[in-house]
Amino acid sequence: MTLPHPIPYQGSKRKLAPVIAQHLPPGIETFYEPFAGSAAMSIFAAHHRLASRFVIADSLAPIVELLRAIVEQPDATARRYRELWLGQPEGDGDYFNRIRERYNEAGHHVDLLYLVCRCVKNSIRFNRTGRFTQSVDRRRLGMHPDKMRSAIFGVSVILRGRVEFRVGDWLDTTADSSPADFLYLDPPYLGTSTGRDRRYHQQMKRDELILGLEHLREQRIPFALSYDGATGAKEYGPPLASSFLTKSATVVCNGRFCQ
Repeated sequence: MTLPHPIPYQGSKRKLAPVIAQHLPPGIETFYEPFAGSAAMSIFAAHHRLASRFVIADSLAPIVELLRAIVEQPDATARRYRELWLGQPEGDGDYFNRIRERYNEAGHHVDLLYLVCRCVKNSIRFNRTGRFTQSVDRRRLGMHPDKMRSAIFGVSVILRGRVEFRVGDWLDTTADSSPADFLYLDPPYLGTSTGRDRRYHQQMKRDELILGLEHLREQRIPFALSYDGATGAKEYGPPLASSFLTKSATVVCNGRFCQ
């Protein structure tokens, strides 16, 4: 079965979800996804009933509001996306730019959905002031509203009544987790968090990530981390210490599990 996926977020773990899920322990009480993005792992885990409850969070408020609207207001969200999609004149890239400017001023979550669907490679880019900067993909019009509606309602059915949404730093949004829970961590990769090519509205410093992981280890809270410090032969930072490869932690390096 192909699971619904209304937010075509580049870097989403939709295709890797079945592999990552093999490393989840049984009987999870609450599954936390504090770097939610498209919430691909929560959707997969909820569909397969791998946890009783879910916490979906992100530091980007509009993406959290979008996920909340998809789950709690699927009809209104699908209708608004349809209006945006039908309003775009084919070949008129300025329509995208107008929606982008409106989103940058008001931060409406369905505007963000349209931008993600229509931008180049579904690849979100933000500048240092937090403004969405990615350009339009002129080769396509984005996900058709009929397909989007089906995906939105599919996710709503899977998650409704089982999920809480939070906005904030990942340590704050997971502060109430316990050893009976599980955290899936997919922070911005080092290659897009350092140097000139900074793509996310909020960056993740390696030292801050390590301190957070140490805290989880001290609290004996199990987690899986998707971590990529290299692309091909280019390394953006040193690998994580082997001490993170414990029974309570699974680390994914460059798409492969380190264990």
